[in-house]
Amino acid sequence: MKTRVLDSWPIIEWINERQPVTDAMDHLLAGAESGALRLFMSAINVGEIYYFLRKRHSEDLAEFWRSSSESLPVRIEVPTANEIWDAAILKSLYPISFADAFAAALAQKHSCSLVTGDPELRSVSRLELDWLGPV
Repeated sequence: MKTRVLDSWPIIEWINERQPVTDAMDHLLAGAESGALRLFMSAINVGEIYYFLRKRHSEDLAEFWRSSSESLPVRIEVPTANEIWDAAILKSLYPISFADAFAAALAQKHSCSLVTGDPELRSVSRLELDWLGPV
């Protein structure tokens, strides 16, 4: 079964209904819903989406994300102590945000692609990307 890790970037684009990301995310979520695909997301990135929506949009939208994120066909993983160290190592090696380091570390843990469009993540070696961002 195919496995993917979601970064916060495609979720924010999906919430904002930006194409072509909306269609790509709908396809991924439908695949996960049908059981053809496993989707994972770090709890750190789930929180990152919350603060972004609350800061840039509204408390109502952030709270909507908070309640609806649990109903998505995405397994949200809370990092262990060792996974926090893995993310810290990635952050020390590459010019990425700490939240991005958790997404990258989770993709490496599951030996799968990270779904993103965040250009910072292109700098991480040994990280396969499913690129949804601008070319």
